[in-house]
Amino acid sequence: MKILITGGGGYVGSLLVDRLLKDDHELVILDTFWFGNNLNKHKNIKIIKADIREKDTYNYLDEDIDVVFHLANIANDPSGLIDSKLTWETNVLATKLISEWSIDMGVKKFIYASSGSVYGVKEEEKVTEDLPLEPISDYNKTKMISERVLLSYSNEIPVYILRPATICGFSPRMRLDLTVNILTFHALNFGVVNVFGGDQIRPNINIKDMISTYKHFLYSEIDPGVYNVGFENLSVKDIANIISEKFNVPINFSDSNDPRSYRLNSDKLLSTGFVPKFSVNDAIEEIDYMFKKNLIKDYDLNYNAKIMDKLKKDGVI
Repeated sequence: MKILITGGGGYVGSLLVDRLLKDDHELVILDTFWFGNNLNKHKNIKIIKADIREKDTYNYLDEDIDVVFHLANIANDPSGLIDSKLTWETNVLATKLISEWSIDMGVKKFIYASSGSVYGVKEEEKVTEDLPLEPISDYNKTKMISERVLLSYSNEIPVYILRPATICGFSPRMRLDLTVNILTFHALNFGVVNVFGGDQIRPNINIKDMISTYKHFLYSEIDPGVYNVGFENLSVKDIANIISEKFNVPINFSDSNDPRSYRLNSDKLLSTGFVPKFSVNDAIEEIDYMFKKNLIKDYDLNYNAKIMDKLKKDGVI
């Protein structure tokens, strides 16, 4: 198949590219590469360094794309706050552009990376796809609106909206601003686990299972629609305790102004035959291994908001 991946240089995208190349697909990668380019050269990769917000960008795309993975976005709450206009343009307006392009090109599947954070604060034990969305931040709101844009085209193209939990684990384009990743890194690098709040419930998914989920939707005959993707609902304090005990380091608790707390129920996804294989603990062990191999360091590139802030100050965005 010929597959377009927007955001193919990102935390999830770079790993997805690697896995799909092993399946012998032809890939077109569309990315600004603001966070670096960790993709290896390969005969089956065509890289387009461009901005998905620009209409001219779509003139450079191949017209015989079978499937689109739309991962490109301004990700996480702090990054979204740095430039609200940029966040809305990238996450919503660009989603409209690429979905309309996909319809015109006859794309067979459109797979979109939304976010479980669209639920906001939920007390229910089982947060299923039919519960109302109550996004809090600009980032959460743009994800919700993007979903509505895509669903409005559902009669013209098969749309698969995935709402991932907080992802954890190692990637060539590492992120240290995700809960499990940063708490583990603090333990390894600083000898302490720094926790803001702690009582918030966060769903989690190992990045390897996230990649497997994307491949599941690529290869399986599944009804289009919205699917939660998360399998371990843990409080931040629970995660910190796991890491503290594993590495024998103390926990430093501080107050938090982040009220987001919700669980994800992924029974709908599981009913399609998907079976998760990796855990939060697996991610912690992988990060430990990669850290000891000197493959994870405290670079600004590992923090989305730090790079977004620098790009803003330098006039790039």
